[in-house]
Amino acid sequence: MMQGMTRSLASLGRVFGSLAITVSLLAGAAACAAGKAKVPPGTAQPDNFLFERGNEALNKKKWMTAREYFQTIVETYPQSTHRADAKLGVGDSLLGEGTAAAQVQAIQEFREFISFFPTHARADYAQYKLAMAHYYQMAKPERDQTETREAIREFDIFFERYPNSKIRPEAEKYYRETRDRYSESEYRVGLFYHRAKWYPGAIDRFQQVLKTDPKFTNRDAVYFYLSEALVKMNRPAEAVPQLTKLVEEFEVSEFLVGAQKLLTEIKNAPVQPATTPKADGDKPKPEAEKPKPAKQDPAVTIKPKTNP
Repeated sequence: MMQGMTRSLASLGRVFGSLAITVSLLAGAAACAAGKAKVPPGTAQPDNFLFERGNEALNKKKWMTAREYFQTIVETYPQSTHRADAKLGVGDSLLGEGTAAAQVQAIQEFREFISFFPTHARADYAQYKLAMAHYYQMAKPERDQTETREAIREFDIFFERYPNSKIRPEAEKYYRETRDRYSESEYRVGLFYHRAKWYPGAIDRFQQVLKTDPKFTNRDAVYFYLSEALVKMNRPAEAVPQLTKLVEEFEVSEFLVGAQKLLTEIKNAPVQPATTPKADGDKPKPEAEKPKPAKQDPAVTIKPKTNP
């Protein structure tokens, strides 16, 4: 009964959590719609006035105030030359605010910019910020990596569409952090298999990390534990290249001493036949049951033969 109540409370928590985000989104949208910035009477170029004030507020990290100025341009001055930049300003103010609801809104703003202004000079900036909106929502390596995968996808689109962008170096920095987060998550799964002594699963996961992300910052750990797993599976010849890469690519690593020791053991060890994993992932199977002797019918009595 207590378990049922716990599950019910957890479900209610998720419902109220989702409701809170929805309310925040609606409140934010209402604020944007109702909070239009005022322009002093007689201003010759009101859109210029609004844009300058919006940038001033943005630089001072007054996110709501900046958003009001930019939103007023977007909604009130459709022919303004500042309209596209104001749209980006709305997204930047939402990212600056930093709440979960604001980040969801920011994703929508940047997607709309790319849709409305695909050939704009700052389309690369919008795509970069779209990736960053997912980046800011990434979870820790041991948690769900949905936002991390989304960030990687948007960064990949950025590099494909805008290879000569001036903000590419900055994007590459955050892209590396994003790939590291995802690869670290996959590596930890492999390490769990390794510690559980399920070496085929560990080998598959480690090899996948190296294949999909050969520049993974912590790949020295992957090289080492992959090599250990290969040795455990009597595949030392495959471990040697991994250990060699570890020694050659890392001047400083906590795994260097262990790698050199393992290399020496492999070179001095006698050759053994490779172990073939079992079909179901090398999990042990119960032994086949031996045939049981046939039961004798108690109604039939067998008498021994007697000599006449």
